[in-house]
Amino acid sequence: MTLVVILVSVAIAVGLVGIIVPLLPGSLLVAVAIAVWAAALGETGGWVVLALCLALIGIGVVVKYLVPGRQLQRSGVPNRTLLIGAVAGVVGFFVVPVIGLPLGFVAGVYGAEWQRRSRTEAWPATVNAVKAIGLGILIELGFTTAAAATWALGVVLT
Repeated sequence: MTLVVILVSVAIAVGLVGIIVPLLPGSLLVAVAIAVWAAALGETGGWVVLALCLALIGIGVVVKYLVPGRQLQRSGVPNRTLLIGAVAGVVGFFVVPVIGLPLGFVAGVYGAEWQRRSRTEAWPATVNAVKAIGLGILIELGFTTAAAATWALGVVLT
């Protein structure tokens, strides 16, 4: 195992964690790490593996937004509410270390829905928004993990 493979493995692991804990652009980090490996390898097999991995990550990013977006449309949660939740999450990240991002997001979505709807309807809408975001994270994690597994298979076969 070469130093490049070890460093790319670490970058992929950090990228996968970055999907679950949204501090890093996880999928992008994984894609760049695999591209570095393919460039260092310099063989056709590496470029084929890179193309497959980029296709998996690209599909994952598209599906990540389509499926939860439809779920949110059905539940009546507008994009404005998610934007308010995202801004509150970023503020929460700096106010309360580690857990401030999810707390701020939930509080922001709840506050936006409380203002838009009634108090009794705000919490179910908040739960729907959190479920949709969680589903998006799982979709991205699944496709990026498949790309990482494809890369690992490519390392073994090349």
